[in-house]
Amino acid sequence: MTEKEIQRLLIDVRRGNLPLGRALERLRRLPFEDLGFAKIDHHRSLRQGYAEVIYAPGKRPEQVVSVVRRMMRNEHNILITRGTRALYRRVKRVARSARFHELSGAISIRKNSKVVGKGLILVISAGTSDIPVAEEALVTAEVLGNRAESLYDVGVAGLHRLMGHQQKLSAARVIICVAGMEGALPSVVGGLVRVPVIAVPTSVGYGASMSGVAALLAMLNSCVSNVAVVNIDNGFGAGCLASVINRL
Repeated sequence: MTEKEIQRLLIDVRRGNLPLGRALERLRRLPFEDLGFAKIDHHRSLRQGYAEVIYAPGKRPEQVVSVVRRMMRNEHNILITRGTRALYRRVKRVARSARFHELSGAISIRKNSKVVGKGLILVISAGTSDIPVAEEALVTAEVLGNRAESLYDVGVAGLHRLMGHQQKLSAARVIICVAGMEGALPSVVGGLVRVPVIAVPTSVGYGASMSGVAALLAMLNSCVSNVAVVNIDNGFGAGCLASVINRL
């Protein structure tokens, strides 16, 4: 429940449009709702400015659907990460506006299209193989109320591909840079712009890449001072952090 929803509820009670009993029933779900297998954090949006996000792996489809049903009572957007098309079909039965994002596996339910971010979030991928993680970051940023654009397959093996988009780089307020292999691209991008660059190492690469550890260490050791790093393959974390920065 958002701050505006609580205000509207109290106004409805004061005006006699909502019986006290029904208002108490709605408030009883605050700050969280205990389903036994999950405790839905309805106050997340009040504390942090965005609603709780559902991480699908490890959850049974019926558990995800049950959480979605409860969250649908509120007005905020709903995001499910790392889902499948089969899960999407189950969610679609209770949320007709649900959309499946094939590349990232994200499932979004848009109830509010309002843009609250101050500027553009640009999501860059080094290679085509990094796009699934980049798409997770892009969808997250959009669902959290930001204007977001993508620039894919512009890694350091062909740096001219990146340099041809300097205008787009300059227009961004926050940049998310996704790269596997040696993880060099965030340092290059960071040296070209004056805004925060959120680096996302991916598990893309051959043996010595150690499933993304090599890229992670390269990004952590960047000499560029406007680069920060999230966990391996954590597109959601990057999109979320970019959204927070974009609201400041």
